[in-house]
Amino acid sequence: MSFMKEFREFAMRGNVVDLAVGVIIGAAFGKIVSSLVADIIMPPLGLLIGGVDFKQFAWVIREAQGTVPAVVMKYGIFIQNIFDFLIVALAIFCAITLMNKMRRKEEAAPAEVPKPTAEEVLLTEIRDLLKQQQTPKF
Repeated sequence: MSFMKEFREFAMRGNVVDLAVGVIIGAAFGKIVSSLVADIIMPPLGLLIGGVDFKQFAWVIREAQGTVPAVVMKYGIFIQNIFDFLIVALAIFCAITLMNKMRRKEEAAPAEVPKPTAEEVLLTEIRDLLKQQQTPKF
């Protein structure tokens, strides 16, 4: 089997395609959540703590000297990324919880027992008659 044929079979499997779609949707969802945190949640939160933008929180370890840039630890961006993560984790948790509830409802619903066909009923009667004939009578 040629390499290209093997690769094509691998790439066209359902799991690989599903994974690719999930990654693409996840990346788009990540952008939405980042915007939600940066543009909607953080400004009021910054206002509550004195009108400071979280992105501006930084600790200067070493000042800039000539052409050498300053060494800065930007912990405000880190805090914003933590908020991003928590919101994504909460959204995924809610989605999985909802899917599990729906799955439990499907599993809890008893499956209807199909009615036996006319052939099955006839065969059952024949079986029962044969059992009666084989049973010794005292």
